[in-house]
Amino acid sequence: MSETEKDELIDAQKQVIGILFEVIKRLQANSDLDEEYFEIITKKESNETRLNEILSERQENAKIVGRLLEQLEV
Repeated sequence: MSETEKDELIDAQKQVIGILFEVIKRLQANSDLDEEYFEIITKKESNETRLNEILSERQENAKIVGRLLEQLEV
C-alpha cells in the first residue's frame, strides 16, 4: 500500500469517525429532549410552546442523522 493510499485511508477513517460522533451527539440530544418532553407532558400545566419546540428539534436532529448516515453509504 502506497503512502498516498494510506493517507487516503486515514482521511476516510477520520471522516467516518467524525460522522459517527455527530450521529451519536444528535441521538443523545434527542434522548435528552425525550426526557424533557415526558417531564412536561406529565405536569398538569403543560407548556405547549416548548413541546412544539422539542418536537421540531427532534425532527431536525433526525433529518441530520439521516443525511449523515447517507454519507457513510457512499
